[in-house]
Amino acid sequence: MHVLKFDWNPVTGIDIIGNFKLHFYSLMWIIAFILGWYIMKRIYTKEKMNLEYLDPMFIYVVLSTMLGARLGHVLFYQSELINDDFFSIFLPFKFKGGFEFTGFQGLASHGAAIGVIVGMYLYRRKYKYKSLLWILDRLVIPVASGAVFVRIGNFINSEIIGKASGDFPLGVRFIQDHYNKYEAARKTGIKNDIQEAYNAIANNPEWLNAVPYRHPSQLYESFCYIFVFLILWYFYSKTTKRDQTGFLFGLFLLLLWTVRFFVEFVKEPQNQERADWLLNTGQWLSIPFILIGLYFMFVYKPKRPVV
Repeated sequence: MHVLKFDWNPVTGIDIIGNFKLHFYSLMWIIAFILGWYIMKRIYTKEKMNLEYLDPMFIYVVLSTMLGARLGHVLFYQSELINDDFFSIFLPFKFKGGFEFTGFQGLASHGAAIGVIVGMYLYRRKYKYKSLLWILDRLVIPVASGAVFVRIGNFINSEIIGKASGDFPLGVRFIQDHYNKYEAARKTGIKNDIQEAYNAIANNPEWLNAVPYRHPSQLYESFCYIFVFLILWYFYSKTTKRDQTGFLFGLFLLLLWTVRFFVEFVKEPQNQERADWLLNTGQWLSIPFILIGLYFMFVYKPKRPVV
């Protein structure tokens, strides 16, 4: 019995011109980056740092996040793209089976995390005002806030969905995941307006009843990330832990990837080839981040004074 249940069939974007569409998922990323910039500006202002360092940092973060997230998804979850549709890895278009603007679909948070760390390493080589860990200790705060909006974007897109929710009181029917756009067009005969096709499915009891209720795992994750952000902000602004090199960076890794590890239990595995493993790909990839987080929180000691 689902006490809180609803059907999810949203408009996922706004048609601009031709095949170009402004996706709300992309808008969530934009909000995440802009909010992150303002949080870092507040941090740098509080610590009397030169604000001229922020704009190049923003560029490094955006590029390294998107490139890392995209490459991470391809390597961890969709390696067949390397041979099947190589240019779609780096461009927001699908080339196989007809040219189509898709936006950058398929972004992995593990890849994004690695990308940001590499990006900040390169940034630090050019801008040497503080240590790499000093920067990461502060950057993880806006990163945590951005993760909230990215998962909301996943929910809007009906992607990274949860497993069937059974008797759990909360359940969502993801119509646009159960019927992809080609199936929706075929079933309804509506080929020129995909949203109208989905609306027709939502209004047909037989087609709608075939859609199972699932855990809104994206919302579970997004909600938990709010607390990750608040905990990080508390330790940064209310305790002396911000002066312990690597602590906030480690706390971020521990909290965020622990959330990810446990949410994966109610999430459909993204790598179907490993769906029968004891742990799925997302969980195996989270464990090293958790261990690294513990190391920076409780073991790491800087070898020389931090500058």
